[in-house]
Amino acid sequence: MWDPTVYRRFGNERSRPFADLVARIGATGPRAVTDLGCGPGELTRTLAERWPQARVTGIDSSPEMIEKAAAEPGGVDFRLGDIAGWRPGPDTDVVVTNAALQWVPGHQQMLARWVTELPSGAWLAVQVPGNFGAPSHRLLRAVAEEFGVAGVLRESPVDDPADYADLLAGAGPRATVDAWETTYLHLLPDDGAEHPVLRWMEGTALRPVRAALTEPAWADFRTALRGRLAPAYPVRHGRVAFPFRRIFVVASI
Repeated sequence: MWDPTVYRRFGNERSRPFADLVARIGATGPRAVTDLGCGPGELTRTLAERWPQARVTGIDSSPEMIEKAAAEPGGVDFRLGDIAGWRPGPDTDVVVTNAALQWVPGHQQMLARWVTELPSGAWLAVQVPGNFGAPSHRLLRAVAEEFGVAGVLRESPVDDPADYADLLAGAGPRATVDAWETTYLHLLPDDGAEHPVLRWMEGTALRPVRAALTEPAWADFRTALRGRLAPAYPVRHGRVAFPFRRIFVVASI
């Protein structure tokens, strides 16, 4: 279960990759725009502001996220749906998926299929986290192993920018592909109550672990992980430096 409130912690930091991704989309008058994995919907509404003439749809598999998104006004149609089963319509001119495809097994083949199904002139924009080798995730896997829940974690479900570029260019000979990576240095404030990196991870990476454990075991897990994260990400001047690698690919079809 996704918790929109927990996910929206550090909202400014989480929104930066979306803005950088969308800035590289050159569409001027799209008919239909789809945001796959739209979450609580704030970022999807910025697409409606950029392309007010377009029909903008946000899709997410979490009922909690869609309920939150649909509760706010903004001219966007929010729908519950599975990304893996989504297919573009004949007027889908822009597809955005931000920090979502890492949850979809086999998304590489799905991306290649979208390139062939999107209409001529369409844009496909993808961002996925590339931090699965970071200390935060290495420590998460180590503690999960100790608690017997390592099997619920993904080892490294995403590719490098060059791999995505090759995939999309090979899927559509008319596609023009732009791929890159950025490591953001997030300076997370320390409130003295909980380690900031643990609070960040609770919104995303820790969800499968939380679902697999009882309440007492989850409390023990958090305590153990907190003890590993603190020396890896020390507090300095009231903040924790948290490098976060992101992978981007934008294709003009």
